[in-house]
Amino acid sequence: MSRQARILIVDDDPVFVNSTRTVLESKHYQVSAASDGDEGLRKVKEVRPDLIILDVIMPTKDGFTVCEQLKKDPQFSEIPVIMLTSFAEKRGECNIPVSAGLTLEAEAYLDKPASPEKLLDQVKKLLSKVSLQ
Repeated sequence: MSRQARILIVDDDPVFVNSTRTVLESKHYQVSAASDGDEGLRKVKEVRPDLIILDVIMPTKDGFTVCEQLKKDPQFSEIPVIMLTSFAEKRGECNIPVSAGLTLEAEAYLDKPASPEKLLDQVKKLLSKVSLQ
């Protein structure tokens, strides 16, 4: 029997984390959360998630940097990443270059706010490619 998929949400917005957790848990996913890039990288090692939902604009390390570090590490490079962000509308408010996202190896990119249906659809699609032993 396959186990429940483990999903890690890395986002500094507690309201977003809680609402996303509720949506994911309604489909019986095991959900963990981290509130910044550094904590996210620590949690990946602890939790060994099957999928990561990653914000771009965060304290300590932005999502682009976190994704890049994960994809360079053979231990974690196979974990699918969904970049979920309001980056497009907040671009002028932060100092992250747009080009940072263009070289990214994330498997999916969704704009906030993404509908629960759209998010769950993307999660299901990416997890269908992951072996849950």
